[in-house]
Amino acid sequence: MKKRLFLGTLATAATLPALQSAHAAVPARGPALLTVTGAIARPNRGPFEPVRDQMMHKQKLSFDKAHAFDFAALSALPAIAIQPTLEYDGKVHALRGPLLLDVLKAAGATLADSSKIVLRAVDGYAAGITVAQARAHRYIVATQMDGAPMALGGLGPLWAVYEADKVPEMASKPVQDRFGSCPWALYHIEVQA
Repeated sequence: MKKRLFLGTLATAATLPALQSAHAAVPARGPALLTVTGAIARPNRGPFEPVRDQMMHKQKLSFDKAHAFDFAALSALPAIAIQPTLEYDGKVHALRGPLLLDVLKAAGATLADSSKIVLRAVDGYAAGITVAQARAHRYIVATQMDGAPMALGGLGPLWAVYEADKVPEMASKPVQDRFGSCPWALYHIEVQA
């Protein structure tokens, strides 16, 4: 009798992780392109792992929970198009991707206007903006430029960027001074509540 009780308890316990995960965010199916950490409520992966997260380890990052986005997850979010003049060639280019704040909402981020967002590129370059700035400037996480996915080794595969030509205080600056808060080759975002 005790053996049956033990086996029944074991079977019930085995189903608990499946029930709990039904309410959790869906894990990335493909390679993670963007990892959001900090003040988030919908993690879909576990804590920092020094071997798995080598780039973050070398950049002295750590976290208890994260939301990882693959290309499909980012592409599933509503996208908008912007047309900034870029500093690299002085020409207008069509960039497309979800609003940065929509990406953060998908991760369950705390989005008070004064909350700080740290945007980090693969080379370690980091820029900090507030939620209010991200909203006012309509930052996107660009996944496409001129109708094609952006390649790693260029400005992609992701770029946190806004249409500087439409922001009066930025449009008045020389084009090379407009994008200091826009890391290309974006791979990590930290939300600080």
